[in-house]
Amino acid sequence: MSDIDKVQELLHQKADIQARLRLIPYDGTPEVKKQGDKQYLYVRKRVGGHNTSTYVDIYSDTLHQLLLRNSRERRELEKLLRQVNRDLLALGYTDEELDPRVQQNLDFARANMKSNIYDQAVLEGVATSFPQTEEIIDNGIVTGMSADDVQKILNLKHAWEFILDKDVIRSKSDYYLLCHIAKLINEGFFTNGGRIRGVPVTIGGCSYIPPLPIEMDVKTKIDEIVGATQETAIDTAIRLCLYCMKTQIFLDGNKRTSVIFANHYLISQGQGFLVIPEKAVPTFKKLLVEYYESDDIVEISAFMKLKCWKNFE
Repeated sequence: MSDIDKVQELLHQKADIQARLRLIPYDGTPEVKKQGDKQYLYVRKRVGGHNTSTYVDIYSDTLHQLLLRNSRERRELEKLLRQVNRDLLALGYTDEELDPRVQQNLDFARANMKSNIYDQAVLEGVATSFPQTEEIIDNGIVTGMSADDVQKILNLKHAWEFILDKDVIRSKSDYYLLCHIAKLINEGFFTNGGRIRGVPVTIGGCSYIPPLPIEMDVKTKIDEIVGATQETAIDTAIRLCLYCMKTQIFLDGNKRTSVIFANHYLISQGQGFLVIPEKAVPTFKKLLVEYYESDDIVEISAFMKLKCWKNFE
């Protein structure tokens, strides 16, 4: 593996660790405080040379154990992060400032992340409302939804946070990044959800049967799409998205993975983001089936440019 490949792999690891750290709701060591005959849980952290305590809730054994696990997990992740940073430094990697347009695009995408995740969940048929989606993203739990649907939304959050990391946004939009996104999307459903599909699949409501994907062909096609210099950024992003959907590279989560992968490319170019809005889902699905069966990209591409592309000035 070349030094460039090692750096890219380490940057993926770094972004993944940072995304996992952001998923841990409390930062600090649990402590129990007694007031009268009641006990309360806090988390203690040293900030700027001073100890701070943040109130969590009334004491319960379950919550106390959860906070202890969170604290232990955070320490382990921070240790891993320090090691990754040391390895990057040893390879001569320096943290450079992003292009202002790309930084602005990252901020734009982060500001819209909840609505984007909601729209992606709707596209996948997840039975959720926007308030429920928001509650899951903020707190990790919600009532009235299946555990699988909650997990899908949490995985979308994790994958979006991964691509919106400033180190990852500087990485190439290639096959390896795509596989890592798929792994995050399928976490909790498959042991290795980022592995290329090795069994036949069918697509409901469609006569098109995707052939088994060949890794080298997929790598080459993605590089070809990304390297098409005559294309605009949005055209390239749409081609990436549709190619990955039609190829059905993974056992599951292909639409979710494809949209987020396309957004990695589009945001890295400072050209907005791509998401299928809730109201556009029925038309998009109809055009997607037509594209699968005809391989004609013109109509669905025009639709996505008009209805699914969000840019900023």
